[in-house]
Amino acid sequence: MNGTESPAAKLQALFEGHRLTPTQRRIAHSMVRRAADVPFLSSVELAELAGVSQPSVTRFAVALGFDGYPALRRHLREVAPAAAGPAVDAGAPNEYQQAVEAEIENLRHLAEALADPAPVLAAGRVLAGSRPLPVLGLRAAAAQAHGFAYFAAKVHPDVRLLNEGGSMLHDRIDAAARAGANALLCFALPRHPREAVDALVHAKESGLTVVTVADSAFAPVAKVSDLLLPAAVGTGLAFDTACAPMLLGRVLLEAMCDDLPDAQARLEEFDTRAAARGLFVE
Repeated sequence: MNGTESPAAKLQALFEGHRLTPTQRRIAHSMVRRAADVPFLSSVELAELAGVSQPSVTRFAVALGFDGYPALRRHLREVAPAAAGPAVDAGAPNEYQQAVEAEIENLRHLAEALADPAPVLAAGRVLAGSRPLPVLGLRAAAAQAHGFAYFAAKVHPDVRLLNEGGSMLHDRIDAAARAGANALLCFALPRHPREAVDALVHAKESGLTVVTVADSAFAPVAKVSDLLLPAAVGTGLAFDTACAPMLLGRVLLEAMCDDLPDAQARLEEFDTRAAARGLFVE
């Protein structure tokens, strides 16, 4: 850690790279807000500050790689001592700004990965050739799947959104396969539902090629995906942010459109119908 960094920045650097639960992130955010005081708080005091239980603070310290909270506190006293001046450095970015900057960095990594467009182009061809096209996304990934399916339906003749789990999920995958589907698109984000992994196993057993947009090439869904397109999520807030996976989904949609010869005609037809219905306020 850089000795010129503010206590808050040093704490933020300590948390980076760790997959924390929402409760643990709440503790981390409380520590950042009281960065100058944290090295001198007991586990009970930190628990009260964050509004969590004392055992949660202990588990948080272990999640960061320490034997317990006392070891974490000793480390904090070494690397982030209380500043002699104001507790908050007005020139340092706050936790919300840091979350935005982390997402910008995720987008930069995505741009670098797309320097080789071959994986996305291959995935687009696979999806464009599937009739129907099932799009799966459960829990945290449901919004990504819904957004993709909404736009894809404007250019693809038969898009089937699978954004709810339960005993009928496998039935709906079977129905898509019987109707002629040969591929399935999955959005998979942390925390990864076991049900999503099971659904992809079933899809492959049904003969479907699985294309997955996931937060990492090492995500649990990787081993049951034929084509995996990674895009990192932001972890700086209590709940993950998914700007990069969302944008990758739109890039994949663009690649799919390039392999749908009537995509432009379908879009123009939709615009004509929308104008006739007065669907949008101009």
